[in-house]
Amino acid sequence: MEDLKNYQQHIDKAIDWIWNLLPNLILAIILLIVGLWVVKFLNRMVRKFFEKKDYDQTLETFLQSFISITLKIILFVLVVTQLGVKTSSLVAILGAAGLAIGLALQGSLANFAGGVLILLFKPFKVGDFISAQGVDGSVKEISIFNTKLNTFGNQVAIIPNGQLSNGNIINYNSEDKRRDNYTIGIGYSSSIKEAKDILLQICADNENILKDPIPEVYVGSLGDSSVNLSLRYWAKNEVFWPAKFYVHEESKLRFDDAGIEIPFPQRVVHDVD
Repeated sequence: MEDLKNYQQHIDKAIDWIWNLLPNLILAIILLIVGLWVVKFLNRMVRKFFEKKDYDQTLETFLQSFISITLKIILFVLVVTQLGVKTSSLVAILGAAGLAIGLALQGSLANFAGGVLILLFKPFKVGDFISAQGVDGSVKEISIFNTKLNTFGNQVAIIPNGQLSNGNIINYNSEDKRRDNYTIGIGYSSSIKEAKDILLQICADNENILKDPIPEVYVGSLGDSSVNLSLRYWAKNEVFWPAKFYVHEESKLRFDDAGIEIPFPQRVVHDVD
């Protein structure tokens, strides 16, 4: 009988606690719903603000992500406080949790710091074609923790910002034009002067190849089976690849017409009786 009485007292205390908590719980749920709507609304306003202003797209993406996460953290603190958790206790809990999370997520923090460095020093921006961490591609998006590249095969490569900020980066769009160093071998019996004239004429015939700086041809090396010519020419970034492909194709066609040999490895097989 005594146990039943104690059990009833525990039930009564639980019911009283629920009734006392219920108003705060309802307010916390309302605050959460309204807060999420406000965060979504503010994010939309920030996005519209950036669309109207001519800001760097890299800065836009980074700040939008940062503002969204910051607002959600503030909302979480408000909701928990509404449930009756004291602010001082919450700060202590968040501090301890932050330390634990920081130790567990050192890589993520490094990626965040890398994102800040990329934003400040701008080694590249959205739309640039870069080579980094063994991946070549156009920068599609720069977020807080990683950068997305659209590769030549239309795949999306995701690279952590920490690695990008600490590694080597080649930005092919930092300058408005690029130089190609095209090497082609000719036979030792072929005329070097004639081959050089043909290569320079190829450059003169193509409108995508710049005439200033002027294209140049040198004897790059004397190989085991060929004289290796080095053709150097410049082209605008947007037409670099068409110019490169043109030079490759035309050099083969015109060398064939002129009877200039392009050596290649050959294997001779003898019949053994």
